[in-house]
Amino acid sequence: MQWPSITSKVKKDPVLEAKIDHILGDMSLEEKIGQMIQPEIRHLTPQDVKDFHIGSVLNGGGSVPNGNRYSKAADWLAIADAYYQASMDDSDGYLAIPIMWGTDAVHGVGNIVGATLFPHNIALGAARNPELIKQIGNITATEIAVTGLDWDFSPTVAVARDDRWGRTYESYSEHPELVRDYAGMMVEGLQGEAGDSGFLSSYKVLSTAKHFIADGGTHNGIDRGDCLADEETLYRIHAAGYYSAIEAGVQSVMASFNSWHGEHMHGHQYLLTQVLKEQMGFDGLVVGDWNGHGFVAGATVLNCPQAVNAGLDIFMVPDPDWKQLYRNTLEQAKTGVIPLSRIDDAVKRILRVKLRANLWHKGLPSQRPYAGKDELLGAPAHRAVARQAVRESLVLLKNKNNILPLSPRLNVLVAGDGADDISKQTGGWSVNWQGTGNTMADFPGATTVWTGINAAVSAAGGKAVLSPDGSYEQKPDVAIVVFGEDPYAEMQGDVQHQLLKAGDTRDLELLKALKSQGIPVVSLFVTGRPMWINRELNQSDAFMVIWQPGTEGAGVADVVFSGIDGNINHPVTGQLSFSWPKRPDQGPLNWGGEDYDPLFAYGFGLRYDEASALGDDLPEEGVAIEASSQTLELFNRRPLGDYRVMLEGKNNDRILLNGNIGSVSTLTVSCVDRDVQEDARRAQWNGAGEGLVAVSSQNRQVLSDYYEADSSLLFDIRVDSAPANQAWVRIGCGPSCYSQVDITKELREIAGMGWKTLAVDLKCYPDAGTDFGLKRTPEELFALILEPFALVANGVLDLTFSHVRIDKGVAQGASVRIL
Repeated sequence: MQWPSITSKVKKDPVLEAKIDHILGDMSLEEKIGQMIQPEIRHLTPQDVKDFHIGSVLNGGGSVPNGNRYSKAADWLAIADAYYQASMDDSDGYLAIPIMWGTDAVHGVGNIVGATLFPHNIALGAARNPELIKQIGNITATEIAVTGLDWDFSPTVAVARDDRWGRTYESYSEHPELVRDYAGMMVEGLQGEAGDSGFLSSYKVLSTAKHFIADGGTHNGIDRGDCLADEETLYRIHAAGYYSAIEAGVQSVMASFNSWHGEHMHGHQYLLTQVLKEQMGFDGLVVGDWNGHGFVAGATVLNCPQAVNAGLDIFMVPDPDWKQLYRNTLEQAKTGVIPLSRIDDAVKRILRVKLRANLWHKGLPSQRPYAGKDELLGAPAHRAVARQAVRESLVLLKNKNNILPLSPRLNVLVAGDGADDISKQTGGWSVNWQGTGNTMADFPGATTVWTGINAAVSAAGGKAVLSPDGSYEQKPDVAIVVFGEDPYAEMQGDVQHQLLKAGDTRDLELLKALKSQGIPVVSLFVTGRPMWINRELNQSDAFMVIWQPGTEGAGVADVVFSGIDGNINHPVTGQLSFSWPKRPDQGPLNWGGEDYDPLFAYGFGLRYDEASALGDDLPEEGVAIEASSQTLELFNRRPLGDYRVMLEGKNNDRILLNGNIGSVSTLTVSCVDRDVQEDARRAQWNGAGEGLVAVSSQNRQVLSDYYEADSSLLFDIRVDSAPANQAWVRIGCGPSCYSQVDITKELREIAGMGWKTLAVDLKCYPDAGTDFGLKRTPEELFALILEPFALVANGVLDLTFSHVRIDKGVAQGASVRIL
């Protein structure tokens, strides 16, 4: 079987094609190359647009006008107007070709405070409602249009086949047919229906099917990893969403970060050109992902003719030095490294999309029909659809003695760290990239699960009490416990197994404590993927998966509670779009696979009139957690497990790094790129006194076996400005309880030399230095660890750290080494 030929509903127009040829014929090579470069708003000025003939721009997750996350539509429009006017300025004799601005609105317009955020795709897959998907696309297009932007990097049409992948929640389903059913509907919602007068009108935006191809099929679920599947699996499973998206007339496809059998997709000529463009007939443009072309063999972010020759039409290049990529690509076109025919094909595709979108006649972004209408962001009608999506996505896994739906007249205790946490509820791609550290101030008009429950119960004359830790004064009739995964996005969401919060059993202990007191327990599980939750199921009378419901958390209460009369307000109808594991190491687990033996099969979902067959006796044997392994990973692209990045200044001002930048009195820490997006942390001490950045846990860790096993603390580090005074690497167990090793000499030695690895043998602790406060023995210290890694300085210092781990058996006595 070969790849299919797809017939798009958007037909080629001879008049439009003639316009393309006419414009192309008048363009200089410099103008053509400019159309192929897409910088990020932080590194692009209107003058750059004019000087380099830039064809498109993007804003990354959390990137906002003037660095202000609370920017209004007018702020976005001001920049959009400036870019557009620069692109249309032909006073220098060059052509006026309108720029287009793309954004990641993957579950609503996640960069705009006040916008409607829908449940993530995995939840929408559970709703089994393609028409609802089209409505969501339409609303998303409307709210994007308020800001004057033209282009949405959505929908994600990945078929996630390994739930350890940190983008599983961006996938509608493990089943290709469900993804195919949804993809085209989302495209039509965003762009309008081909042939209709509203198609790509001023009320619509360009759509992007992503990421081509097999981003959901990488080995071990590693983001940006390698897909080892055969070609039949590619077109039978991983291409399913592209078929309906192309049929619906999607105008752009985004190349994927991943590889197929070792060859990176941004440089894959066979798949991008021969398959996608020629065989499947896609006539729109292929855009890259965030510096993704830099992973192509033999290429760099600023020098990559291979990607263009393979079929990439637009470089997405958020690098501050993007002008060098422009110059290199221009020179390669002049010398024939990139054939002019390939340049012309790329620019034709870009012009075709811009003409279809009628960008010449849409005019200034601020003059378009929806521009600046802040009242459309989070409009009541939009929120109503999002609330409907929440209701339809809920999946009931257990309902012992048909405890659900609950009467709203009960005395209800609402517990768990997810009950009133909007950040946990919205997940990744919500105001900032990873979705961490947000508050209700970031989501005006939103409702949490708690506020929805409280409103429903109070209106019926019942009583609801919020108590995250489960404490109470009056014994409740029932406890609703809301818990689950914390927010994450790509890369930083990858896990090694599906054990919930490995090593952290606080959620489980809360359930046990409530059940032991004879209180019926209803668990509401916040998650972006199937997890092993046997223990939690055993401690629950009812268990409902609420996914990451977005801004309209009140939709959960609509289903959980009956009416005052006892009748069902809204039935529970969700069905799992992913299989659920019996063991945390059971994956990959997919419908139709060999030895398919899930705890809950694809399509499972109880109804309120069904008997629940699940008891309280599921096996509870999990996997050994990280502390027993050869290597204890503390930070690898992100803080792992229960660890977080913490800052402390000289004034004892202490914060957790939530979002991509944080400051205390003596230092600032920000998320920066090393190999991939935001996989390292830059720490800058201002010289005002001692400051600390640590990989820290709220729970004490017992690391005695690492101390006894000749282990070393290893971390990758780049020093851009050597320490002006002293610097240490510390292991800590609380205030005035730490041991530290002086690394001033080593940091000065490697300053300006790029990335190096430092190894500090654990036997250096706790006797190093003279200020180990409580003078604990090694046995005491390593049984009480809260901060297994901290960098401390008392003067100006600028460094970046990355991969941090403790390895057994690599120590060389008690030494510090540059590797």
